[in-house]
Amino acid sequence: MAGISGTSLSGLGISGLSSGLDTSGIITKLMSIEALPQNQLKTQLSSATTYRTALQSLNTSVAAIATTAAAAAKPGALASFTATSDTSGVTAQASSTASAGSVSFTVDQLAKAQVSVTGAMTAWPDPAGTGKPDITIQVGTGAAKTFTAASTNLDDVVGAINGSGTGITATKIASGTDQDGKTIFRLQLRGATGDGNGFSVYQGSDTSAPPVAVTNVSTAQSAQLTLYKNVPGAEQQVSSTSNTFSSLLGGVDVTVSAVSTAAATVTIAADSTAATTSAQTLTASLTTLFSGIAAATAITTTASTSGTSSSTTGSVFTGDSLVRSVKDALLSAVSGAVGTTTSPSTIGINLTKDGTITFDQAKFAAAMQSDPSGTTSLFQTIAGRVAKAADAASNSTTGTLTQKITSQQSTESNLNKEIGDWDTRLAAIQQQYTNQFNALETALNSLSSQASYLTSQISGLTTNYQSTK
Repeated sequence: MAGISGTSLSGLGISGLSSGLDTSGIITKLMSIEALPQNQLKTQLSSATTYRTALQSLNTSVAAIATTAAAAAKPGALASFTATSDTSGVTAQASSTASAGSVSFTVDQLAKAQVSVTGAMTAWPDPAGTGKPDITIQVGTGAAKTFTAASTNLDDVVGAINGSGTGITATKIASGTDQDGKTIFRLQLRGATGDGNGFSVYQGSDTSAPPVAVTNVSTAQSAQLTLYKNVPGAEQQVSSTSNTFSSLLGGVDVTVSAVSTAAATVTIAADSTAATTSAQTLTASLTTLFSGIAAATAITTTASTSGTSSSTTGSVFTGDSLVRSVKDALLSAVSGAVGTTTSPSTIGINLTKDGTITFDQAKFAAAMQSDPSGTTSLFQTIAGRVAKAADAASNSTTGTLTQKITSQQSTESNLNKEIGDWDTRLAAIQQQYTNQFNALETALNSLSSQASYLTSQISGLTTNYQSTK
């Protein structure tokens, strides 16, 4: 029987054709041993990635706390006031720049705008006969402004007036029909409220042109209040071009909607809502953070099925000194004494035996009620400390967590490179094994062919010998 050539066997790579061995399986098992160092690197990479991802999540939470705390610590950030009025025709809105107090006044008049209406017409007057009438409007003592309508059509005139930038608005109002049955209209013109905002409209390119005949429905005037009415030496009138007085009280907008001869009183009082909400938000975010760190550093003990032994398993941050230091710094910042003796617990921020904090909203509110400025100052000091500690950990360039994340990313990059290098190395090793086993199969095939030849020759000699006897 003819043998298979070594060249064809090597090229085909037929597993165990001559030896009867499962050479493919042998190579696979050998490669699994050769790949052990790479598998260890992959395990290291997986652990490094898990750790880095957990650090990034922690860093994001700490950075959010830094932002919240820094905002709370800014001067005036927690100042909050409410403004109330004892009169339905007066409302008030206080900002953070207000001060506690009250003021009384009468509402003498409301702000009004000049409203004028033209006579009935079918088209805008065009003394120059150009078909594109010039219109001039002067508001108060300001400079007159001239513009040109596209035509004498009242819709074009309305569009030109409304787009003139004078602050005057025009509206076309149907006013019946003329003697020929054609619909006629009047233009209503409205200006801004306040003294000095009266206006005039002219049929030409300047104020020397004939004025447009109008009837004034109302005259522009400012709103007016009287403070300390009937008090000699103190009575004072205050006016506003609108019905809102933004300069009557610092940080308070007073809006009037009805004239009143009886005095209205606006009262501004400190409001603890902003400070309470800020304290609640900050402590809640810290409590959540501490709880997450506790879970990520916990050690789990698992008993064997027989109950005779047990094993312990750590979490991603178990024994991590960096994470522990970040938590300790934040916990100290929020719960440590302010000055030498003042404890955050006096305003409801309490340290627990489990290494976290709780917030007593009722106690904080009581502290705000009895000493609003002192309570706000104490909380802002605490918030400032928390902001500093959180930024030290999460700052985008200098934060300890940020730097550790950068280091981990470098470690992962190096591990990925080593794993890639091992891919190349293992491919070469596998090819070497394949070549060796192919060479073995070729050699065995050759020996098998030689054995067949020798067997054939010996058989021939035996036959010849027996035939000569």
